[in-house]
Amino acid sequence: MMLKVSNLNKNFNGVTALKEFSFEMKENEILGMIGPNGAGKTTFFNVLSGFIKPESDKLEFLGKDITNLSSHKIVSSGISRTFQDLRLIRQISVIDNVLLSFNHQTGENFYNILFKQKSWQETEELDKHKALKLLEYAGIKDKAFDLANDLSYGQQKLLSITCCLAADAKLLLLDEPIAGINPEMREKILRIISELPSKGKSAIIIEHDMDFIERICDRVIFMDMGEKISEGTSEEVRNDPKVIEAYLE
Repeated sequence: MMLKVSNLNKNFNGVTALKEFSFEMKENEILGMIGPNGAGKTTFFNVLSGFIKPESDKLEFLGKDITNLSSHKIVSSGISRTFQDLRLIRQISVIDNVLLSFNHQTGENFYNILFKQKSWQETEELDKHKALKLLEYAGIKDKAFDLANDLSYGQQKLLSITCCLAADAKLLLLDEPIAGINPEMREKILRIISELPSKGKSAIIIEHDMDFIERICDRVIFMDMGEKISEGTSEEVRNDPKVIEAYLE
């Protein structure tokens, strides 16, 4: 079992954002999370990634309780995410954004900085090589030494996903990965996500584009007002009377 979410609850000033939200996820699975704006999808991502704490629940990742871990420790445990606003460091290079995403930062050790140990220098060179390979895989290697701010919006989306891959996460949380981008970039991102299971990785995707969800997701969860309304294949969820009713209300 990759992930087990049990009875997740979260309220903001009396407004319910998540209510008894539960599901399980297998390894090497791509799960879609859909629903109207305000359904609780991003709140769930914020809870799972440690940015906010729930009132009551239990989160298990790869058999370990991560409910009360900090966001930093959750990243170290193997969960990484993108954001709707991307949150790249725009005034440094593309490759430096990727390098900062690696879990190990040998160069940050004071002794290594002061004495420039050979092992540190070798690790730095290896990391640069890995970063360039990841950028090549994403199709933006030619932008490696450009400022992140100079990339197109679609290229910034690709960089954001590349940074998740650099963190070597087992589970990627992708918040609207294709929103606002052109068809060419959409296909590039679809390819990268669809290949995740073959690389031993899983993903949860928040997205409003149902064509994209149907093409890429093994299973779909429909949320509304903080609750799980329906779960199954995209076709099963699309034809669920409860989902149809929720969209018509």
